[in-house]
Amino acid sequence: MAEIVGGGRPVNDAERRVIAYLRDHAPADWLLLHNVEVPRGHDVFEVDLIVLTGHSLVVVDVKGTRGRIEVSGTRWFPPRREAFGSPVAKLRGTAKALKGLLVSKATQLDRVYVDSLVVLTSPDAELVDPAGRDAVNVTDLPGLLRTLSDVSRVRRGCSPDAKPYLTAILDALNQTVRRSTAPPRFGNWEVEEQLGGDAKVTEYRAINVTLPGSETVLLRVYQADPMADHDARAAERQRIANAYQTLARIPPHPCVVRSRDFFAIDDESRFVLVLDDVHGEALHLSLGRGAGLSVVQDLLRGLAHAHAHGVVHRALTPASVLVTDDGHAVLTGFDYAKPGPRNYTVAHELGNVLDAHYVAPECQERPDRMTTASDVYAAGAIAHHVLTGRLPTSPDAQDPEVPEVVRRMLDHTPAKRPTAAEALEALETAPVPESRLRRLVRRLVSRS
Repeated sequence: MAEIVGGGRPVNDAERRVIAYLRDHAPADWLLLHNVEVPRGHDVFEVDLIVLTGHSLVVVDVKGTRGRIEVSGTRWFPPRREAFGSPVAKLRGTAKALKGLLVSKATQLDRVYVDSLVVLTSPDAELVDPAGRDAVNVTDLPGLLRTLSDVSRVRRGCSPDAKPYLTAILDALNQTVRRSTAPPRFGNWEVEEQLGGDAKVTEYRAINVTLPGSETVLLRVYQADPMADHDARAAERQRIANAYQTLARIPPHPCVVRSRDFFAIDDESRFVLVLDDVHGEALHLSLGRGAGLSVVQDLLRGLAHAHAHGVVHRALTPASVLVTDDGHAVLTGFDYAKPGPRNYTVAHELGNVLDAHYVAPECQERPDRMTTASDVYAAGAIAHHVLTGRLPTSPDAQDPEVPEVVRRMLDHTPAKRPTAAEALEALETAPVPESRLRRLVRRLVSRS
C-alpha cells in the first residue's frame, strides 16, 4: 500500500479511481501527492497526481475519455466529442517545468528522472497513435503499475535509483507545489475535466457553478505574458481575442459553433473563451466511415453564413468540423479567422497550423492571401474526402462519385470557384452521384 503524503480534492471519479488503485496496490515505499498546482512564473500547472517510485518522479494526468481515441499530429480525436490538444504534449511540458523547479531548490536533483504519464481509466478506451509519439506516455489502469515500475524508462544521465534523493525531493516539492483546494474555476465556470492543450492554450469542459446540473461548456484558456511591454501585450490580446471577435460578427446559426463569453482573469495572464460544448466528434474520424452529403451541405451552410457576414475561416480542415450523433455538422476552429477589415493580422501564425492538403494552390506559399475562395477550395477538398474516402488528386478529376460542383470548388483558379452559397445550392439540387459499390451491384444485376 503506497503512502499518500498530501494533496487537494480530486476533481472527478476517474482521478479518485486512480488514486485509490495506487494507494491499495502500489509498493509500500512509493509516495503519492495528488491534485496540486506547480507554479512557474506567472503560469500555474495543474497536476492530477505525482508518484515518487523507487527510480523516478512521475507526473500523471488522468483521463476518463471513452472509446477509440485517434492521434493526429498534436491533437486527440475522441468519439462523440470535439478534438483537443494532446495531453501528452502538455504533460511533458509540465514535467520539464517541475524538473527545473526541483533542480533550482537542490542541484543534485538533476540526477532524478521526472517522467510523465497519461492514464486512460475507461475500460473501453483505446489510443490509436500511428506515429507513436504519444503512446509511449499513455497507459490504462491495468497497465499502470507495470509502466510506473519500468526502470528502463529512466533517461540516460539520470540515476535509476531515486531513494538517495528522497529527502531532497520531498523538501523541494514542499517548497514548490501547492495544494489545489477545489476544482479550478474561471469566472463563474468550474472545471469538470481538463481535456488537453499546449503551451499557449488549455481546453476544459466546465459547468456554471450558479446552475448545478446545467449543460457543460467548452473553455479555451489562453496563456498571456502580463510582463510584456504595452505593444506586445496589445498584440497578444488581439491574437487571443480573435476567435471571440470573429464569432461575435456571426449571428447564431445551427451550423456554426456559438461563443458565449470572453474575459481576462488575474492580471491578464490568462484569457478565457467560453464556447458551446458541441456533443459530436471531429469529421476527421468520420472520413471513410459513412459521413455523407448532408455533412458537406451543413459545412457549406455554416461557411456560407460566415462569408455572408464578412468572415474568412482560413484554417478549414476535417478537424474543425464537428459531426453530432444525428449527423448534423457544426463549423468550429475560428482562432485564425479574419473577421473583415482591421488594422492588425494573425495570418503570420497560420503556417504553424495549416494542413497543406486543404490549402488552396494560390495560398500554399502565402497564407496571408486567403479569401472566401480559398475557404471554398478547402471545403471542396473536405467534400471530396467525405464522398470518396480520398483526398483530391488530378487523376480523380472526373471521378463519377464527385459532383461537378465539387470539382469546380477545387479549380486552381480562384475566380472559377463557386461561392459557398452557390456550391450549397448546386449540391441541394443536383442528383446524388452513384457510388462505386452501387455501380458494381447494378452491373452484376444487369448481367444476371
